[in-house]
Parts: sequence; structure tokens; C-alpha cells
Amino acid sequence: MLTVESLEVTYGSIRAVSRLDISLGKGRVAALLGANGAGKSSTMRAIGGLLRPSGGRVVFDGTDITGMPAHRVARLGLALVPEGRMVVGCLTVEENLGLSAYARGRRRTALVDEVYDLFPRLAERRHQTAALMSGGEQQMLAIGRALMTAPSLLLLDEPSMGLSPALVDTVFAAISAIRATGMTMLLVEQNAALAFPLADHACLIQRGEIVAEGTPEELEKDPATIARHLGIEDEPRPTAPHA
Repeated sequence: MLTVESLEVTYGSIRAVSRLDISLGKGRVAALLGANGAGKSSTMRAIGGLLRPSGGRVVFDGTDITGMPAHRVARLGLALVPEGRMVVGCLTVEENLGLSAYARGRRRTALVDEVYDLFPRLAERRHQTAALMSGGEQQMLAIGRALMTAPSLLLLDEPSMGLSPALVDTVFAAISAIRATGMTMLLVEQNAALAFPLADHACLIQRGEIVAEGTPEELEKDPATIARHLGIEDEPRPTAPHA
């Protein structure tokens, strides 16, 4: 469903992503892991149409979307939940969700109900403006907003960032439930303990290059590599959150 070939992203003279390759089949989940500044978000923004790559190619579901603007990419069925959430603060929860459905030309009511089933807290706060919500609630809204486009591929850029442990559990339980529907996902995270239980395949990125990849089980056989690139300790692998 997604093929990224020799992707390059530059900011002036600074190369953020260098000849990066990713292949993701339908119904699969891939995790892209790395420390701050490794090039994870630049990769996601280039795939999602928020950045124009300086080189390489991005193919989504048979269509070359390299350099295509974000609104056109979204209409093809690719939804990005960006780092920092980027909800519209002056709008209510329901207005944020409605905007996304309108942008894709989708029927709104059924999709809103699905989002509220996934995140009951959003249903409770449907008339609250997004700016007054907690970071965790805004993250739920950002994911819900992406789901309102009825995507076939969901990109999640560091969904645990800045959240309390309790809200991380809530958000990742929802991501696990989305995975169970067969959704194809590319997940960016710094926390391997959160990403590995969800992923079929994982890549470690450093300075814009893939330095190791394989199944989570294969990567866990080399905890020193994980620790070196992610700065985490060698811990037992946790159980994936229940939906």
C-alpha cells in the first residue's frame, strides 16, 4: 500500500532524511523509531504532503504522490496525525471532526459515532472548544479527526508525546483497537515499548537513515542497538494494550 524509495528531505543545506526506504503492505503496521532529530517527523511530513521531498519517490496505493499537496493526499485516503496534534483550538470537538469529514466528502453522522465509540471522552466534551482540552484529549481529537476521513492508511506521529502515563494507556488502547480493524498504519515513536507490541515491522532511524530494521522480535535480540539509538534500557516486552 505504501512504498517510499530513496526519500530525501533537506532544509537548506541540512539533510534531515537521506535515501530512506519503507515498504508497507495492506493491513500491516510498521513502526519508525528514533531519538529527537533523527528525521522521523520529516519523513512523515514528506509522505503526508506537508513537505516537498528533495529526492526519492512516495507511492500510495499505486499512485505516485511525491510532492503532492496534503489536501490531495488526504482525499486519496492517507491521513496524518501530526506531531503536536494541530487541532483547531477555536472550534469545538464536533466542529473539528465535522471539518475533516467535509474535506473528504464523507457522510458525517456514522463516522462521528465511530469516533465517539472509540473515545467516549470526546463524546462527553463534544461542545467544548479544543483549546481548553488537555493534551491527551487533544491527541484523541487529532486521531478522531484523521479517522473522520475514512482513511485506508493512517500515519501516527509520536502519539505518546507529552501525555501522562494514564492517557498514554488510553490512546494506545485506541490505536490497538484501530489496528484490530485491519487498518494499515505507520507509527512514529521514541518509545519502543509502546510501538513494538503493535508493529509487524520496525525500523530504527538515526540522522535520517535507517540503521536497523526487522520484526520487533528480531530487533529485541539486540537490545544494545535499541539502547544506542533510542536511549532506552533493556526491559521485558510489555503486553499490547487491550482494545
